[in-house]
Amino acid sequence: MAKELKELTNKDDSYSQWYNDLVVKAGLAENSAVRGCMVIKPYGYAIWEKMQRALDQMFKDTGHENAYFPLFIPKSFFSKEAHHVEGFAKECAVVTHYRLKNDPEGKGVIVDPAAKLEEELIVRPTSETIIWNTYKNWIQSYRDLPILCNQWANVVRWEMRTRLFLRTAEFLWQEGHTAHETKEEALAEAKKMIGVYKDFVEGWMGVPVIVGHKSENERFAGAEDTLTIEALMQDGKALQSGTSHFLGQNFAKAFDVQFANREGKLDYVWATSWGVSTRLMGALIMAHSDNNGLVLPPKLAPIQVVMIPIYKGLEELAQVKARLEGIAAELRKRGISVKIDDRDNVRSGFKFAEYELKGVPVRLAMGPRDMANGTIELVRRDTLEKETVPQEGIVDRVEKLMGDIQQNIFDKALRFRDSMITRVDTYDEFKRVLDEKGGFILAHWDGTVETEVAIKDETKATIRCIPFDAPEEEGVCIYSGKPSHRRVLFARNY
Repeated sequence: MAKELKELTNKDDSYSQWYNDLVVKAGLAENSAVRGCMVIKPYGYAIWEKMQRALDQMFKDTGHENAYFPLFIPKSFFSKEAHHVEGFAKECAVVTHYRLKNDPEGKGVIVDPAAKLEEELIVRPTSETIIWNTYKNWIQSYRDLPILCNQWANVVRWEMRTRLFLRTAEFLWQEGHTAHETKEEALAEAKKMIGVYKDFVEGWMGVPVIVGHKSENERFAGAEDTLTIEALMQDGKALQSGTSHFLGQNFAKAFDVQFANREGKLDYVWATSWGVSTRLMGALIMAHSDNNGLVLPPKLAPIQVVMIPIYKGLEELAQVKARLEGIAAELRKRGISVKIDDRDNVRSGFKFAEYELKGVPVRLAMGPRDMANGTIELVRRDTLEKETVPQEGIVDRVEKLMGDIQQNIFDKALRFRDSMITRVDTYDEFKRVLDEKGGFILAHWDGTVETEVAIKDETKATIRCIPFDAPEEEGVCIYSGKPSHRRVLFARNY
């Protein structure tokens, strides 16, 4: 493990390589035999499961139910909503045949040309089209509304340049799809769900976010409004961490989903969709981790406490382990996950480094001397502070530490994020801050797509959002000099 840590690139030397090294060496994920697709390893998947479990409960607490819809979508469905197909056309994987056969020349297997599909199928990049085609059969009257469905699934978006968790051809996510009687209900739903995402990312992941509206150019394809939560990584780049879309009646009209309203007249249904993905794993890693490895908030750590017995010989091991097991049993009663690592084929120093690399929040170590003195060594991963404390009261101390570490991780990320928000009033200052400091930039924008695209082409910075709390403020656009009524949030991003 010392070798593993030695080979972990220093994040100040190459943040990108540090991230890639950490994902692989901490056992979170690895590249697969399929280009652009990843294998999520058990430790990484255990973190995703905790995310999934928490979010799933939050969805159910807000009245949503889980369902499942097909992986394959008829190509014709995409032609029904013009903006939607335009937004996803270049990323679609297409199924054209349904059978293989042995090559007559003995060169393995080939696609059977006789097995061509009458209509090609798209491997789902997102499910609005197949779901709204289904909803047409479910909705006849206002009494059938609202429909509040969520789907946990995989999707495929054919990416050419991929990075583990952040951008892969196949990834895991959830996608909520809701149908409503009125525009007001749908707007409220979209806002409610971006609030759920904010609560999760800040409360569970310990990552502060800024909530706002996407610009028209950055909206989800087919949406009338996209709400987003934007997080800042330690290298000063932004990461879109969740989105919620007000779809208006666009998909209802595309798939002719009408209902008899309370006046007995036909009306089109109002819609939302919203989602987060395994990209959140990337946010978790990049927002908190350091050159010793992962730093995980206790709420999402697969192992919250690791215990390492220090011993010589089986007799000492038995004594120390028995005491550790007693403490572990009490911790588990309080809902804290514990692992006792009594492997005899690696040294304790190796174990210390391994669990630092894996981001385990609390490490406890005990040897015969601690047994005699009634003490135990305690190390917290977020600060790497080490202290020798009494065994008496250790369960209460560790339980309190779970909350302290969770809060400290968030507070540290918040201080960093706030220190990386800069207000600028000129384009020269904008470019200088981008290059020398990075982070979020609050600047005036004239509201035009032309200006937004020009800034992106020249600087690679995009409008991350128009913050909910952006006050009315008269000014002039940093690029065009035209009037502007509020500042928007710019950043370079993943």
